[in-house]
Amino acid sequence: MDTRIIVRKALENGLVVPAFNIPHPPMLKAIVQAVVDENSVAMIQVARLEWEKFEAGSLENIADEYAKYAVEGHTLLHLDHVPVIDEDHKEVDYLPIIQRAINAGYGSVMVDASRLDLEGNINATRAVAELAHAAGIPVEAELGAVMGHETSQQAIPYEEIFAKKMGFTKVDEAVKFVRESECDWLSVAVGSVHGAIADNLLDKKKPAAKLDVEHIETLRNALNIPLVLHGGSGIENDYITRGIKAGIAKINVGTELRQPYERAMREKNDVEYARECVYTRCRELIRDFLHTADDAKILY
Repeated sequence: MDTRIIVRKALENGLVVPAFNIPHPPMLKAIVQAVVDENSVAMIQVARLEWEKFEAGSLENIADEYAKYAVEGHTLLHLDHVPVIDEDHKEVDYLPIIQRAINAGYGSVMVDASRLDLEGNINATRAVAELAHAAGIPVEAELGAVMGHETSQQAIPYEEIFAKKMGFTKVDEAVKFVRESECDWLSVAVGSVHGAIADNLLDKKKPAAKLDVEHIETLRNALNIPLVLHGGSGIENDYITRGIKAGIAKINVGTELRQPYERAMREKNDVEYARECVYTRCRELIRDFLHTADDAKILY
């Protein structure tokens, strides 16, 4: 099945496709098994950050690992965050990375030009859309500033940021952006928080976050495309459930699985034990938090 169709079906049925990040390649086997055992559908994804600052190696390395364990009808391969300006505020030669992902067999790609102004973001996203659409795959883009490692808002109390909608995706800009960039899915800033990447914060619990469900509904009605939630770990369960019904069709989960793997490796330095920890936590997330068990028969 076409990844574009699956994510669209999720939107139309009030469901979500979880997308699990792979900063450490051994995690992939455990996550795929958890997805299959819960009869769910999920994306396996890797971001540029995860081969630059963690142990993913490269997008090709993750594609090779994915090929070993992928299960048709349950798993999809997605290229997460390829920034135009990265977290260290350096320019990235992003189009060759997108082409590499297409060559490696990724079923969808994501470009993040949200650090540029609106016109710059539109132009960069459209360039990726032209490349990806020519290969028959959908493009995810980002508009707004999801708090966390990619923003300068960390010193401001979360409740103040949420109340003032600081960095939130603006509806009028989103309408223009989607029309002119030709993106297929849009990552929106509606209250979630990215995990930290600083060494002293890697194992810290993320701050509790919530979602502006009304804002999600407004964006969904204005755009009529699947919305994506980045920073999906650490949000209260009720907000996740309501956010999915409001229009979130893909949700990224990184911290909730990375931390158990890294803790387990520190405890025992045993990959199989670490995989067991990831497997258990991933099943819990699918069943109890994301409520995506038994979605395979609906989305395929």
